[in-house]
Amino acid sequence: MNRFEGPGGREAHIRYLDGDFQVVTPGAFVRCAVTGRSIPLDELKYWSVARQEPYVDAAASLKRENETLARD
Repeated sequence: MNRFEGPGGREAHIRYLDGDFQVVTPGAFVRCAVTGRSIPLDELKYWSVARQEPYVDAAASLKRENETLARD
């Protein structure tokens, strides 16, 4: 599928599972919960099942984890 077919540049809605994710609403990308940067679905590697949030990289994931721990 090329970028002019299908869901195009829309944001996907995802259900994050252990080691996998399920596309609820098709789209080309999701937004990092920490940075707001878009993450193409084929590059999505980091997310939280508990918070149902995607992260652009390990550093963003760690930052969110530290923020969550600081609030507790």
